[in-house]
Amino acid sequence: MNLDLSPDELAFQSEVRGFLDASLTPELRQAGKRATSVFMDKRFSLAWQKILHARGWAAPSWPVEHGGPGWGVMQRAIFAAECARAGAPGLAPMGLRMVGPVIMGHGTAEQKAHYLPRILSGEDYWCQGYSEPQAGSDLAALALSAVSDGEDYVLSGTKLWTTHAHWANRMFCLVRTQTEGKPQAGITFLLLDMQSSGITVQPIVTLAGEHEVNQVFFDQVRVPKSGRIGAENAGWTVAKYLLEFERGGSSGPGLKVALDGVVAMARAEGLIDDPAFRAKLARAGCALEAVEMTEHRVMAALAAGNNPGPASSMLKTQGTETLQMIDELALEAAGPYAAVDQIEARAPDANLPWVGPEHSLTTSARYLNDRAASIYGGSNEIQRDIMARLVLGL
Repeated sequence: MNLDLSPDELAFQSEVRGFLDASLTPELRQAGKRATSVFMDKRFSLAWQKILHARGWAAPSWPVEHGGPGWGVMQRAIFAAECARAGAPGLAPMGLRMVGPVIMGHGTAEQKAHYLPRILSGEDYWCQGYSEPQAGSDLAALALSAVSDGEDYVLSGTKLWTTHAHWANRMFCLVRTQTEGKPQAGITFLLLDMQSSGITVQPIVTLAGEHEVNQVFFDQVRVPKSGRIGAENAGWTVAKYLLEFERGGSSGPGLKVALDGVVAMARAEGLIDDPAFRAKLARAGCALEAVEMTEHRVMAALAAGNNPGPASSMLKTQGTETLQMIDELALEAAGPYAAVDQIEARAPDANLPWVGPEHSLTTSARYLNDRAASIYGGSNEIQRDIMARLVLGL
């Protein structure tokens, strides 16, 4: 496998670096630096998306006909790596990376024309209605009912762990339209307006002290059937298509930046001279290389016109477990400063003093938030089952 960049790819890399250096304001850089999870404060993610959209770079994987740059696999990888290196704030993935590709792949011409431009511009900000109190990793157990009534469905039930539902104006949602037969056979994929009558959003404060997730209640909510993606009771197929994009995203560049940050922390605190800690860094470095090699295999498959398939499960498992390994090393490097709760000082736009070195300001929050990384998007136990069945034939 040749990992060297071609002259054209080096020129593209230089173009991206120049753009990032010129376009990332101090406020956006600080927001990226202070991020404590993969989900960025809406104010900063949308501000950055607006800048990228003006350049035509908001959706690196989208084809030209839908407003994307039409980049190849290597261009997308270079762009992701340079954004990570520059500390750019992340964009909300639910629209650009999840429901956008689903609408392209399964939506009608009218749905594509209406929703895709609004996703690109940030006019529509999306949340994902998948998990329920009794349906997390066992997503087929979902029970939110959608009863047909003329041109509408009437929704009753609840969704749980709904990231950024308190900011979203749109939701893509899995609902139950049939109770007979296999659970997977009665699920429908719907797009809905979060301002609809009967929707209540209740905040859930995480262990990190942050309001990122929510529980959403539906009390006789009417949703037009025009918002259905695919056929009624065929939503499981659409959902699996979406999960390949959720699980198969690029993680190597961000992990490399995170590991480099831990090395810098260890040097600053004198921990780099500890042989035991250096051995842990070496193990994390090996895990990171494995993630990068899996990403390159996925990229090669995509370049050949194939979808991620079960390789996305492998990448999701490797990436999240390596992330948690790096978080644990950061916690060790931060020492006693990791125990100080500084939620106000670490806010992206805060101008407050903090306790200890700045490199430890977000360490605990990152660690706590990333414990969920091996659960959301389908738990890693589920991913291993997928790999066992589809790759090993067990």
